[in-house]
Amino acid sequence: MHKNVFTPENAAMLLIDHQIGTMSWTHSHDINLVKANAVKLARIAAGSGIPVVLTVSMEDHVQGPLIPELKEILPEAYEKRIKRPGIVNAMHHEGFNDAVKGLGRKKLIVAGITTEICVLFPVLQMLDEGYEVQVAADASASYTKYGDNIALRRMEQAGAVIITHDQLISELAVDWRTPLGQKLSGILAYH
Repeated sequence: MHKNVFTPENAAMLLIDHQIGTMSWTHSHDINLVKANAVKLARIAAGSGIPVVLTVSMEDHVQGPLIPELKEILPEAYEKRIKRPGIVNAMHHEGFNDAVKGLGRKKLIVAGITTEICVLFPVLQMLDEGYEVQVAADASASYTKYGDNIALRRMEQAGAVIITHDQLISELAVDWRTPLGQKLSGILAYH
């Protein structure tokens, strides 16, 4: 197996600020599709046993709570969500940084709202700290398509791999005939 392949045993997932209010501010992509893909990422993690850290920024303000599907699919991660008081780079928040380090995994799958702010800066820091990062672009969005594209390019130039949730499903499944492959095939976009 290629050394860069992410598996349920070596990867962790970080979902950043998929909050009701924050998502309503984005216009780079169909927000219903972005939400559906974020939910699929949660289902992928739950179905394959990948540990997840959820974080929110100022959830008691206009940004609002996380989308309710995350609480339903990942109740334990939801209860342990890291509540940031407005710190832009989640990795600058001690609780979030400690939670990421506490996972003990160097391969991170990241998605969030917004791509150009709340995903970009922690991903750049994660790369600087030696993590391998895959950014699920289809479960992330920004205020503008322009800002989203530039953020994805900047992360890719820094060493992140830009993916879709379907690419992640296929990478984790390896073989559709296995129990994990069968479970994950039910999450594919075509279903």
